[in-house]
Amino acid sequence: MGAALDIADEALTPRQQVVLTAALELLVASGDGLTMTAVARRARCSKETLYKWFGDRDGLLTATVQWQAAKVRMPQVDRARLDAASLRRSVKEFARDLLTVITGEVSVTLNRLAVTHAGAEKTGLGRIVLENGVLAIRKRLKPILEAGRDAALLKFTDSEDAFRTFFGLVVRDVQIRLLLGEELTLDAEAVEAHVAKATEQFFTLHGV
Repeated sequence: MGAALDIADEALTPRQQVVLTAALELLVASGDGLTMTAVARRARCSKETLYKWFGDRDGLLTATVQWQAAKVRMPQVDRARLDAASLRRSVKEFARDLLTVITGEVSVTLNRLAVTHAGAEKTGLGRIVLENGVLAIRKRLKPILEAGRDAALLKFTDSEDAFRTFFGLVVRDVQIRLLLGEELTLDAEAVEAHVAKATEQFFTLHGV
């Protein structure tokens, strides 16, 4: 059986993207009923190919969550030329990606399933979503925050605490309201206003 594909280590081929899209669509449609057979049928590929690429069902789920989380892109900054404006712009772009992804139907579905698994003491999906979702997203922003601190543009003692402050300002109670079934729609204008306010508040707390 092949090793699970690591989205962080290699670019996906178009066919692999089709497979992960199919997996995401099936998760939204059928929740915990995702099977390798159903994904293979929807993506029009063989189960043997899925096992070769992803290893097993958990490997496929891991790659699917990684691919979804990768939509929150790591900010690109030039440490040698980092200034207040470029840092603020990068943090705001990250906040926009984070809020857009985390309030999308796919992320809400994945998080609902993960919470259900955790409550039922199932270790699979809950662990996968935790490790490859928010914890992976955290790893993308913390180096940027630390670069800002090293450039004397941000002040904080612990980058973990700084990230949690940032996450709380951006996400607020939106995620829990969606998880509990509230019909909450954020259009592009609402997202932009939300992240602009969150960014301003973060720099008020941690900016120099």
